[in-house]
Amino acid sequence: MDENPFTDPIHPEQPQRPIEDSTLIVGRTASLTLGTDSLIVLESKTTHAIPFYNILWAELSNFEISIRYASPTAASVVRVSTINYPVEKPEHPRAVSWVRTLLDLAYGVSQWKKRIKVLINPFGGKGRAQKWYLRHVEPIFAAACCEVDLQKTQYRGHAVEIAESLDADAFDVIAACSGDGLPFEVFNGLGNKPDARRALKNIAVVQLPCGTGNAMSWNLNGTDSPSLAALGIVKGIRTPLDLVSITQGDRRTLSFLSQSVGIVAEGDLATEHLRWLGSARFTYGILVRLLGKTVYPCDLAVKIEVATKPEVREHYRRALNDRSPPDKDRDSLSSQDANGQQQDSGLPKLQYGTINDDLPHDWNLVPYDKLGNFWCGNMACMAANTSPFPATLPHDGCIDLVTIDGDISRIAAIRSLLAVETGKFFDMPHVNYRKISGYRIIPKNQKDGYISIDGERLPFEPFQAEVHRGLGTVLSKSGHVYEASGLLIKDGE
Repeated sequence: MDENPFTDPIHPEQPQRPIEDSTLIVGRTASLTLGTDSLIVLESKTTHAIPFYNILWAELSNFEISIRYASPTAASVVRVSTINYPVEKPEHPRAVSWVRTLLDLAYGVSQWKKRIKVLINPFGGKGRAQKWYLRHVEPIFAAACCEVDLQKTQYRGHAVEIAESLDADAFDVIAACSGDGLPFEVFNGLGNKPDARRALKNIAVVQLPCGTGNAMSWNLNGTDSPSLAALGIVKGIRTPLDLVSITQGDRRTLSFLSQSVGIVAEGDLATEHLRWLGSARFTYGILVRLLGKTVYPCDLAVKIEVATKPEVREHYRRALNDRSPPDKDRDSLSSQDANGQQQDSGLPKLQYGTINDDLPHDWNLVPYDKLGNFWCGNMACMAANTSPFPATLPHDGCIDLVTIDGDISRIAAIRSLLAVETGKFFDMPHVNYRKISGYRIIPKNQKDGYISIDGERLPFEPFQAEVHRGLGTVLSKSGHVYEASGLLIKDGE
């Protein structure tokens, strides 16, 4: 959270209001003033500011005004606090409109009183997910007047079933109180619905970080704190999210986060038995394979959209400067897509076909016998302080592809690992970085191995991926970029 209490991350440039319109006299010795980005509370001996972003709700009951807000109690924890003041009878009519104005400033384009379906993985966070929810999240949702329906998942894949059978008109948000596994299930459950596209557009999928991997929350809210994430969901802006269809055999799976083959996949999935190490198990798994100069031969074809690093940087710069409403692309769509398919029907037809179809005519399948790492990212951050995909954008119609040869020197390989946390990974000469809209990868010369889709293991078989622009919906702070550290745009660019 920003250390300056006068800085509102959602409304940074709102004009100052005239004092006569913005100040409400309360009680005998106090006043409430709508500042540039904060509510200024002036009492006889003290003055303090509450950022509009932190204000959860305000209401006028008879002749008392009550304001609930998220108050920081530690660096990464907020708790619900309330201020109450009497309103004199002559001030009452203006107080009604003042409260409405305060809520408009507090929420901006974000929806009030969200209807939230909360799914809790009782095994998440080493069994502490429910405890964290009740302590850190539930009070914030209640203070913001959210409608909440809570359900525990009972087994692996249960969230798929819940999302598939959910009434898409009954909720605005599905909040997964878990790691990244539950959002993966939710997206796929919504994707199984007969009206999949409508459901994926209407229901925002979010994460309350209570698991080992909390990448979704880091990207959308810049935190793995359950209370700060809850505040981010209350104030979140509906944001289209690209989703990726993975076809393998006769199966079609939706991916929202990443896909990997090679070192990263093994470093994650082959170290499940080391979960007691926490996030260090991932670093350990990768380091062992880097030192061994392990290679993962395959045949690879990609549909390239942005081919070079300078072009990627320019693509990202333009997106940073684009302040168009996040739903503009979806609002401009007709009721049918380019293939004539109704927009509210099932998943989009595959433009590039499946893994079982002939290769698209403009793709070339080339051998990649010394592949060390194949890693595609739909979000920038994969863990705290780890942003291997700094140019990713929520809805640009691309995923970012990183490939690295497996026979580079051990020193270069270790520097690559360290550079992910320092922000220098993108500019390393041996890191091949492109934006693509689809690919096919065929592992070879290996009997078995690891393929990771959003941290879930898939069979070690050929698969194909295709990006669907803005198919899913999430809640984010900005509506157009991730909170993770992005590409550094130099002066003059």
